[in-house]
Amino acid sequence: MTPADIQQAKQRFGIIGNAPGLTRAVSRALQIAPTDLSVLITGESGTGKEFFPQIIHTNSHRKHGRYIAVNCGAIPEGTIDSELFGHEKGSFTGALSDRKGYFEEADGGTIFLDEVGELPLTTQARLLRVLESGEFIKVGSSKVLKTNVRIVAATNVNMVKAIGEGKFREDLFYRLNTVPIELPPLRDRVDDILLLFRKFSNDFAEKYRMPAIQLTDDAKEALLSYRWPGNIRQLKNVTEQVSIFETSREVTAEVLLPYLPSYNIEKLPVISGHDNKDGGFQFSNEREMLYQVIFEMRKEVNELKNIVHELLANRTVPNNESLKVYGQDTTTPLSSPNIIHPVIKTYHLDDNSVSDGEIIHSENDYEEEPYTMEDIERETIRKSLERNNGKRKKTAEELKISERTLYRKIKEYNLE
Repeated sequence: MTPADIQQAKQRFGIIGNAPGLTRAVSRALQIAPTDLSVLITGESGTGKEFFPQIIHTNSHRKHGRYIAVNCGAIPEGTIDSELFGHEKGSFTGALSDRKGYFEEADGGTIFLDEVGELPLTTQARLLRVLESGEFIKVGSSKVLKTNVRIVAATNVNMVKAIGEGKFREDLFYRLNTVPIELPPLRDRVDDILLLFRKFSNDFAEKYRMPAIQLTDDAKEALLSYRWPGNIRQLKNVTEQVSIFETSREVTAEVLLPYLPSYNIEKLPVISGHDNKDGGFQFSNEREMLYQVIFEMRKEVNELKNIVHELLANRTVPNNESLKVYGQDTTTPLSSPNIIHPVIKTYHLDDNSVSDGEIIHSENDYEEEPYTMEDIERETIRKSLERNNGKRKKTAEELKISERTLYRKIKEYNLE
């Protein structure tokens, strides 16, 4: 491919820059355009990946066929199969008529799958069959259809990492990656930054009918030293903002720096893999984190159940009440015997009976005396009667029982 052909392609599609990586990518696109090989374009967001499928389509024998660009990341997961492969009438709620998918519409042409790394795994299996045999089945249909379409895909996802995490099929990756084209980020195209700024500045000057922005030397240095995580798209946005908001057409570094965000995502450290060096778990997504939290909660609940069982096995339950532990298969409640109350005794010691520093221990110091429920009930009624000066109506209200029940209990326990 001659330099003249490369330069002509750049001018036709508005590609600005002379960086070796960019020139190599344009040359490769022109070389594989006459073939029907699948192409995978990789590069960071904002590097201009959408221009290269057009270069390939325009310079191929399919240039008179349809060119359809599909943003796979913008289509909901539930409808992406219908969008790509079509559906039959009544195949799902809202399918009021038959519909052709993008692969059927692009028959004889080129289809560009942008953000292909965002495709669901089920859709990836369908796409693999199209790549291998050109066959597909509409949603809700059993008829096999054929299509003659060239697939050009693009992604800003690290495909090797996505394959390792099980988010992308390895066999599909090798089918798409027949011819790889990698676009360099803007920070690796330092000589092109000023060219792009001048191009965008002239475009916005013409659009808004104002003089073009001019940069001082220190502003140019600030522009070149910035890493541009958003690449060309970010540079274009910054140029537009400066063109609109700055009244002076000569921009210094002091004026320019506020338009350059100080954050830089790419400089942040990233731990690869799932386990960090401290033994902790590195969550790859929110779903894994939620699962981990649920498993931890379940483990803690099981530990609490075991603790409750141990306490019930080693201690008595007050008031002879029955306790039932939920979550167990047994239907037999756990009960306890009568409460054991310690009896405190008072000892009178003579001065001559105990020598200094001597401690007397009695075998009956901690004599235990059992109390039944009837004893506790009788004592409670007796004390309530004393507090209410024998007034049975107030006593019944205090004990939350009827007067008739109180009369019966008084007679039963001989409290008259």
